[in-house]
Amino acid sequence: MTSDTRAEHDVIDLLIEQHRAIRALFAEVKRVRKDAKPEAFGRLVRLLAAHETAEEQLVHPLARVSLREGRDIVVSRLAEERAAKETLAALEKMGTDAPEFPALLDRFRDDVLEHARQEEADEFRLLREKVPSFELRALVPMVKLAAAVAPTHPHPGVESATLNNLAGPALSLFDRTKDVVRTAIGKGRA
Repeated sequence: MTSDTRAEHDVIDLLIEQHRAIRALFAEVKRVRKDAKPEAFGRLVRLLAAHETAEEQLVHPLARVSLREGRDIVVSRLAEERAAKETLAALEKMGTDAPEFPALLDRFRDDVLEHARQEEADEFRLLREKVPSFELRALVPMVKLAAAVAPTHPHPGVESATLNNLAGPALSLFDRTKDVVRTAIGKGRA
């Protein structure tokens, strides 16, 4: 039985599954051939952008209001997310062929995986302890929807729920239009 069909599947389960997928994509980007690296890296970028947007819109605000130490936890996670978005934007700009890409990707991977570990150990653990399970289960479709309409590229400085809700739709439309144009241009060269 998959975790999607378990009765206890909640938003924490979903986010931890996404953390596993992020780890796997980092490994894939590292091991694939040079010609497959841009596509694998693109999938990683999209997953990270969607994952962080959903956390910033729904999970961090829940932690902020539900946990006694929620404000401090969220401030730390948002600072890490902003730094990660800045690094991800730099990686995207330099491209997978850049000589400095592998070393920066390794440092970025370490930072992202440490961020995920901190979320799981602090924020997620406390949410499970303090928030009723029905509320955590009710967030699953909302997080999936937020991820589905999230921007597809990092936008440093857009880490709060308010900014994500205000700027997110326009950034998402811009990103998705840019992705379509890039794909069309790329296919025209082939």
